[in-house]
Amino acid sequence: MTSVRTYSDLDVAVRSDTSDVGEGPVFDPRTGRLVWVDIYGCKVYEDDLSSGRQTVTEVGMMVGAVAPRADHDGFVAAVSDGFGFIVDGELKMVDPVLPEPNLRMNDGKVDSRGRFWAGSNDMKFAPDQGRLHRWDGESPSVVEVGGLVLPNGLGWNADDTVMYLADSYANLLYRADFYSEQGTLGPLDVLAETEGPGVPDGLAVDVDGCFWVAMFGGREVRRYDPAGRVVGVVPVPAHQPSSCVFGPDGRLYITSARNGLSAEELARYPLSGSVFVVETGTTGVPVQPFRA
Repeated sequence: MTSVRTYSDLDVAVRSDTSDVGEGPVFDPRTGRLVWVDIYGCKVYEDDLSSGRQTVTEVGMMVGAVAPRADHDGFVAAVSDGFGFIVDGELKMVDPVLPEPNLRMNDGKVDSRGRFWAGSNDMKFAPDQGRLHRWDGESPSVVEVGGLVLPNGLGWNADDTVMYLADSYANLLYRADFYSEQGTLGPLDVLAETEGPGVPDGLAVDVDGCFWVAMFGGREVRRYDPAGRVVGVVPVPAHQPSSCVFGPDGRLYITSARNGLSAEELARYPLSGSVFVVETGTTGVPVQPFRA
């Protein structure tokens, strides 16, 4: 029987009662800031955790994820209509791959070669409408996987041979062989079917071969081993933890959401929408900047 460790050394990193759906946390190696988005609020937050200073950029449309650019200013962004860049506070669309008003981009992350991967979904979460896209910043984006519901957290193991992917409203965690040179995947295999409370949302991968999944609606982040077994739990004082990322200090940072909560639930979980931080005893697989 697998033992499950509880990680209770949790604190508030960024207090917020205004962000609607906090998501997509990533650390910017150029500034050291924690960067995250508010999907429905159409905002990008940059937090200097040492000074407490925060910069907020209004994107003008829903934004699922951003990532720092390696050799340029600004960020690559997965937004409602597709892919683009945010530079000097302005969004420039480059690959409007989702012109349909019922579709939008969701969570995303950059692979070891600097390519941006992001999921898309139907606004009402219709089955089989979710896709996983890959974009190198120059050519049109490519759909690598279709037939999903709400593709969400993704990440790669330390050996760069496996991608993990959460499909939230299918309650599934997938693994696939990853071919880094080509930027392609093998077939998705179901690693685990998650049990409530909550659904699997954003995730982060650690150097010990495990990955951490925010359980949206479940008030916790779970650590899964490579076999799909739960080996750790982080209780979160917010009803809807949404995603997580390892910081340069080795700690795990956890975003959360307020959207859809009743007044009673908000009174019970007043920190909803904030970013939390917890000691885990491990570190994350480095997340790369966008290199196009």
